[in-house]
Amino acid sequence: MPRIQAFEDYTEDYETWFDRHPFVYQSELQAIRKMMPEYGAGIEIGAGSGRFAGPLNITYGVEPSPKMCQLAKQYRINMIRGIAESLPIRESRFDFALMVTAICFVDSAVEAFREIHRILRPKSPLILGFVDKRSPLGRRYERNRTQSRFYREATFYSVDEALHLLSDSGFHSHEILQTLFKSLDRINHVEPVLPGYGQGSFVVIKSIKTHQQENQ
Repeated sequence: MPRIQAFEDYTEDYETWFDRHPFVYQSELQAIRKMMPEYGAGIEIGAGSGRFAGPLNITYGVEPSPKMCQLAKQYRINMIRGIAESLPIRESRFDFALMVTAICFVDSAVEAFREIHRILRPKSPLILGFVDKRSPLGRRYERNRTQSRFYREATFYSVDEALHLLSDSGFHSHEILQTLFKSLDRINHVEPVLPGYGQGSFVVIKSIKTHQQENQ
């Protein structure tokens, strides 16, 4: 079952988080933007209220929460109700896919990645942004998860775990960037974006679809 109840019940809290942490948000956007292809038809999986798809000019999104879908319309995003593990989209439809922080809310990350693999054209990228479980912020979220409205039912992943799942789902040629090198309350300007992982709490992986999925 999609974990959408908190997003339905606390929609305003979700939206105001971005307003309270503008430089965190802009840092994440900057890291993702560096991985974006220059052109092509894209889609965001787990698009939420459109906070990423909108500024990145992605015109399609998939989202299970009705309230989030309604909010995303302000960005003129074509929203499709659905879950990542069973995308209501035909094969080889898109040139790239984006997934930001949504990996921790799906029931099966590998099934979600395989569905994204299916809807992408050959040699197209999946751009995956998430908080590294082994980073300071990731450890904090994990430690305080029972007190969070949104992360109570989340499943966090390390970069190594995400890379393994991506490879099992038919994605290879991974490129990795990282940002957010301080605690959230100490970020008062846009953070740098550096290659690799292990220092920054927010990681972006760009992986390329190969023709065949492995371990089917």
